[in-house]
Amino acid sequence: MPAKIPATVVTGFLGAGKTTLIRHMLQNADGKKIALIINEFGDLGVDGDILKGCGDEVCTEDDIVELSNGCICCTVADDFIPTMEALLAREDKPDHIVIETSGLALPQPLVRAFNWPGISTKVTVDGVVTVVDGRAVHDGQFAHNVAAVDAQRAQDENLDHETPLSELFEDQVACADMIVVNKTDLLAASEAETLTSKLKSESRDGVQVVKATMGALPVDVLLGQGISAEDDLAARHEIHHHHHHDDDEDGHHHDHEHGHGHDEFESFIVTRGEIANVNAFAEQVADVIRANSILRLKGFVAIEGKPMRLTLQAVGPRVDTYFDQPFGDAPRETRLVVIGEAGLDHAAITTALQA
Repeated sequence: MPAKIPATVVTGFLGAGKTTLIRHMLQNADGKKIALIINEFGDLGVDGDILKGCGDEVCTEDDIVELSNGCICCTVADDFIPTMEALLAREDKPDHIVIETSGLALPQPLVRAFNWPGISTKVTVDGVVTVVDGRAVHDGQFAHNVAAVDAQRAQDENLDHETPLSELFEDQVACADMIVVNKTDLLAASEAETLTSKLKSESRDGVQVVKATMGALPVDVLLGQGISAEDDLAARHEIHHHHHHDDDEDGHHHDHEHGHGHDEFESFIVTRGEIANVNAFAEQVADVIRANSILRLKGFVAIEGKPMRLTLQAVGPRVDTYFDQPFGDAPRETRLVVIGEAGLDHAAITTALQA
């Protein structure tokens, strides 16, 4: 049975920075062949033009499909499924599929569509990424230009025009496996920290909340989450009841001292000798990840008495291991790459992983 192709769903309101995030991903895809499905309506299909210059080795024009006749979640059977089937039937299959939903589509019905008989055996939802405009959400607005979001909603007769934006926002957050707080360069460091903590406390366990500027996320962090979201729909139910948060307790006395530089990401390598016990080591890795807010950890492990090297991949505290190939002439050592937001304590993490 060939492995299922992973698909990442990117959602978020108009203006949150979904296209910028995707453009950055394509420019840094590192040879990964990515197919893109963009769901926009009416005259808003500018994303396709922006993305068509994305470099042939990553995605050619054939790899970009625009669905412009209304919201993807309402036209699943007529529009989305045939598009997916056509993509999956190709000779040169993509390594990864990225679906950018329209800013007002709820991600839940789209994730549900991956259980459709024609495609459920061939593709899986790697993860749902919700992009939020950090400045707007901090100010209780949810979108930088609320009028533009409402105009977009008015154009599509399939959409629910009554639900307040705050509730749509909660549904997008409820479905997310990763929340990208974009535009953090427009927030003071303390404001960004407060907002990410608030979003983390309001989302399911295991959801990663990361800060970004101009959608610049490492591809390793964005893709390869391995969640299989379609198997876990009950946990991502649409909320549709009102929470009345006092969104802006500090009464708007923002004196915009902007955070310094970009909240960038960093990675470093930790090496150690052979490991005696795989399970104990996997638990140790999970503990280190939890204690240090590490986003990804991956590498190869040498196990005493085993000729094969063990591949280890962790997304947050979820650690997967499998033996992939013999070490051969390569040195029998354990090499792990640690990826996280800038400011990781290299010394403490190294000591804990080598313990």
